Amino acid sequence: MRKVSALLLASERRAISGLAGLYASRMLGLFMVLPVLALYADTLEGSTPLLVGVALGIYGLTQATLQIPFGLLSDRIGRKQVIAMGLVIFALGSVIAALSDSIAGVIAGRALQGCGAVAAAIMALLADQTREEVRTAAMATIGLSIGVSFAIAMVLGPWLAAWAGLAGVFWFTALLTLVGLLVLWRWVPSAPRRRRHRDVGMDRQQFKSVIIRPDLWRLDVSIFALHLVLMAIFVAVPFRLLNAGVAIEYHGLAYLGIMALSFVAMVPLIIVAEKQQRMRLMCLAAIGAIVLSLAGLGLPLSPSYWLFVWLFVFFTGFNLLEATLPSMLSKLAPAGAKGTAMGVYSTSQFLGAFLGGTLGGLLAHYGGLNAVFIGCAGLALCWWIAMWRMPAPPPLSSEVVALHETQADALDLLMEHLADVVGVEDVMVVPEERLVYLKVNRQQLDQAALNKLMAPPKS
Repeated sequence: MRKVSALLLASERRAISGLAGLYASRMLGLFMVLPVLALYADTLEGSTPLLVGVALGIYGLTQATLQIPFGLLSDRIGRKQVIAMGLVIFALGSVIAALSDSIAGVIAGRALQGCGAVAAAIMALLADQTREEVRTAAMATIGLSIGVSFAIAMVLGPWLAAWAGLAGVFWFTALLTLVGLLVLWRWVPSAPRRRRHRDVGMDRQQFKSVIIRPDLWRLDVSIFALHLVLMAIFVAVPFRLLNAGVAIEYHGLAYLGIMALSFVAMVPLIIVAEKQQRMRLMCLAAIGAIVLSLAGLGLPLSPSYWLFVWLFVFFTGFNLLEATLPSMLSKLAPAGAKGTAMGVYSTSQFLGAFLGGTLGGLLAHYGGLNAVFIGCAGLALCWWIAMWRMPAPPPLSSEVVALHETQADALDLLMEHLADVVGVEDVMVVPEERLVYLKVNRQQLDQAALNKLMAPPKS
C-alpha cells in the first residue's frame, strides 16, 4: 500500500481552493436572502407570509430534483461544462429575482437558482483532481467552506439589504456567480479524465441498500428536520429582532455576535463527540437544545435579551449537528457506498429546506409568529423521540487503496485476507476501478498487516 502523504500537489491545491470557493460562494448566494427576505417582502406585490416562506425554501425543491441528474450528466459531458452551465443558470435566477417587483418573480428566481444544482459535479471534479490519500481532507475543506459561507451570509445579507435593498442582495449574488465562472475557467484545473468515485458519487445499484438501513435514514431524517426548522423560523426571526429594538441595519451585527459565540461553544462539544466517542449523546443534546430554544422563542420575550439567549442556544445546536451528522454518516455508510449515502442525505437536506420554508409561511400566515416557533418545537420534539433509539456509531473511518496487477487476478482470496486483518470491518473490491474500499477501526487496525497485504510485489 502506498504511503500516505500529507503534502498536496500544486494542482490539488488549486482544485481544492477553487472548488471550495465556488461551493461556498454559491451557498452564500442562497443563504444571504435568509435573514432579510421576510423584512423586505412588503415591498413586493402579492406578498403574504405563506409566499415568503415558499420563496425562502423553493430552491430546495429544484436542488433536490436536479442534483443527481446533473452529477450523472457530468460523467457524460464533463465536469467543468456542467458546473459552468449550473453557474449560468444560478446567475440567471439571481437576475430574475433582482428585477422582480412581485413575490411571484422572486419565487421564480429562487427556483431557477436551485436549478443550478452543481454540488455533485463539484465534488466529483474535486475527486478527479485529488489522490485517494488526500481526498478526505479535501472534502472536509468543502464542508468547512459551507459552514463559513452560512455565517458570512447571516452577517452580509442584512448589511447589503440595508444599503441596496433586496434587489441589491440578488445583484451581488449574480456578480459573485460571474466571478465564480472566471475562477472555474482560469484557476481550477481540468481533470485528466472523468472517473467514478464511490466515496463521492451516486451509485444507483447501491441506492436501495442504503435507503432501507435504519441507522442511515435516521441521519437523513435528522438533516431533513434540521433544515426544515432552520428555514421555517426565518419567516419570523427577523421580526423578533425588530421587536427587540434591533434596527434593520444592525441585524448583521446581531447575527455576527450570535454565530461567533455559538461556534466557540460548539468546538469543545465536537471534541467530546469525536475524541470520547459520545456522538449519540451530543446529537441528542443538540436536538434537545433546538427543542428548548424553539419553545423559548415561541413564548413572550420579556426582557428582550432572552431572544439572544435562545438564538445562541439554537445555533449552537444547529452548528453542532451540521458538523457531527456528516461524520456519523461517514462512519455508518458501508464500504464503497459513502457517495450514495451522501447523495440521499443531501437530497433530504434540500427537501427539508423547501418544506420548512412552506411550513413556516403557513404557520405565520394562519397563526402568527409564535405559531412558527411552537410548531417547529413540536416537530423537533418528534425528531428527538425518533432519534432516541439510535445506536452509537462505531469509531470507523473510510480508506481507499489502489490494487496492483497481481492482486486483480485473485480478488476472492484478497478479500478473505483483508477481512482477516484486525481492525478491518468491511471490504468492497471494485476491479473496474482498480480500487479497494475499506471501513477500518483505526484504534484497533493492524496497519503493518494491511500494508504488507496491499504492497506491490518486489521485482
